[in-house]
Amino acid sequence: MGKKNVRVRAVQAAAAALLMAALASCGVVADQATAPPPPPSTPQAAAPTPSATPTPTPGSGPACKAVRCTSVLVTGDMLVHTQLWQQAHEDAVAGGVKGLDFGPLLEGQRRYIEQSDVAVCHQETPVALPGGPFSAYPSFNVPPQIAAAAKAVGYRACTTASNHTIDQGTEGLTRTLDVLDAAGLEHTGSYRTQAESRGILILQTEAARIAVITGTYGLNGQVPEQPWQVDMLDAPAMVAKAKEARSQGADIVLAAMHAGDEYASAPNAQQLEVAHALADSGQFTMIYGHHTHSVLPIEKYKGTWIAYGLGNGVTELSPTYVVNNEGLLLRAQFSQDSAGRWTASDVAWAPSVIVSAPYRWCSVASDAPQGVCSTPAADAETRLRTRQVVESMGAAQAGAHELLVTKDPDSKGP
Repeated sequence: MGKKNVRVRAVQAAAAALLMAALASCGVVADQATAPPPPPSTPQAAAPTPSATPTPTPGSGPACKAVRCTSVLVTGDMLVHTQLWQQAHEDAVAGGVKGLDFGPLLEGQRRYIEQSDVAVCHQETPVALPGGPFSAYPSFNVPPQIAAAAKAVGYRACTTASNHTIDQGTEGLTRTLDVLDAAGLEHTGSYRTQAESRGILILQTEAARIAVITGTYGLNGQVPEQPWQVDMLDAPAMVAKAKEARSQGADIVLAAMHAGDEYASAPNAQQLEVAHALADSGQFTMIYGHHTHSVLPIEKYKGTWIAYGLGNGVTELSPTYVVNNEGLLLRAQFSQDSAGRWTASDVAWAPSVIVSAPYRWCSVASDAPQGVCSTPAADAETRLRTRQVVESMGAAQAGAHELLVTKDPDSKGP
């Protein structure tokens, strides 16, 4: 490594340390005993080669019907608006801490995350300095404390390629990645250096190595300083990255597409074209998406599961679009067959809604662990609307089902 690269690494490390100290002063608790993970470009240790008698590894989630299984949980847009950081301030005051506390907003997701081996969020917007100034739509600059809260509830990584990635230019992009590093969250989709952009995010579980490859349909007309700063929704480029991930030992490759028509109930032509091209390549194990701020269908296309849109992970309530307030939490269990090939053997989803006074993420699944979100009737209406959309492209017939965490006898979770 040359002297210039050493200086760059030193500056990045110093920036991450300063950000971590600032977050701690604002009431955000982080694990000081755990060093930030290496950047995605850092080579990972190779996974064990499957043998004739592999070690049984059931993983978390439903009963494993193969020798080896692992599970991945993904959610939609983490979209922090003004009302959410106002709520975080109120929660911090109530908890006797300084600054902002997004923990209570996300706490409802913990029960689901604990019953998966790895969870991936989508950090849609750049983050500001801990004390602000903060801004929402159309040019986001949100409180960085959301990252530590996502880590605390159990997320291991976040994708970052979206139409808002460069709302605050290169400075905001870099600051966001530094904050994710400081929180202990791995990431992919936007990059500080060209070398970083060539890396592949590979998440190791006990049973498998899981690569995540992402891309966004656009940048709201903005142009990055460098073309490599944000991954774009380009099927050939994503397939090439998937092949590289396989060459690095990835067992499972996920594609995260940031695309679609806002508030729609069906994928648009671009989503269908790109998702099908990725599936046809044979390089991707599962494909999922976000951006539309609405739940979209799940499809099994030529043996590959595609969840076109997971809606919002968190957001403020919209008085105009009820679908904006809803989301989909998706858990997929992957199993390895006798030939060593990994496939999605169980695909399950849980419908959610954002409620206010106070603002909280809330499950409206049939066995919603926290109880009623709004009213029993309103929760049932949301659940029915979500199910109708999710199953509109044959998901139920192909085997996708509602995710139950309190009634599922096969679950290994609490």
